[in-house]
Amino acid sequence: MKEEQPTSKLPGLTFAPAASPLASTVLHTPDDAILAGETSIPTQGENMPAYHARPKNVEGSLPIVLVVQEIFGVHEHIRDICRRLALEGYLAIAPELYFRQGDPNDFADIPTLFSELVSKVPDAQVLADLDHVANWAARNGGDAHRLMMTGFCWGGRITWLYAAHNPQLKAAVAWYGKLVGEKSLNSPRHPVDIAINLNAPVLGLYGGQDTGISLESVETMRHALRAANANADIIVYPEAGHAFNADYRPSYHADSARDGWQRMLAWFERFAAKK
Repeated sequence: MKEEQPTSKLPGLTFAPAASPLASTVLHTPDDAILAGETSIPTQGENMPAYHARPKNVEGSLPIVLVVQEIFGVHEHIRDICRRLALEGYLAIAPELYFRQGDPNDFADIPTLFSELVSKVPDAQVLADLDHVANWAARNGGDAHRLMMTGFCWGGRITWLYAAHNPQLKAAVAWYGKLVGEKSLNSPRHPVDIAINLNAPVLGLYGGQDTGISLESVETMRHALRAANANADIIVYPEAGHAFNADYRPSYHADSARDGWQRMLAWFERFAAKK
């Protein structure tokens, strides 16, 4: 039996899963609802490609959401996340954070992609680039006082780190980002190490069936957050695995993804979205 393609609950927007993690998501976004496209953001002496989306016909500055990519880079699913956020009233920007080191589309499998590209991207470089993205957004219709962030997988880990890096961040939501791990020159700290330094409230969304992020590591993070008296929460979806929000992959778990999306919007609304 052919598997039914999941359909977005957002009005006017539909999508179908692609066959490969590196393939594109097929979707149709109403042209009269948002403005979206590619841009270039000056950062550390270079120009970083980025995708952005915002609602049309909205007066005044918009709340900002930095969207941080999965391991696969800024593909159509991540662009779609920006468009969905634009439909909710946000200026959403997804920067190509690997652009100095290479193109993730050049790699045929995940282990090679990680060893040859992702592991060579320094955390310090990423955090500095994201500062420039936030500044660009504030100069291009965004409200610097309503700065938010969300990230997925690789970007989920970065989201935790950025919440400890930028004191201007107001709220963050990390989707299935690694919490503990071996340290290296490029990744000297992990989320569990910076729990005490969080500047913004962070919501973590994790899958109970995730074979790469153990429930033990989630509990370790919860303990670190409690010890730090941090304003944070972690939700675990018992039936979901890793990448449960990735609607273009077999890992997609619709109920968990929909609930996580609503929790994310509520988190933003609670801590940052209102003026």
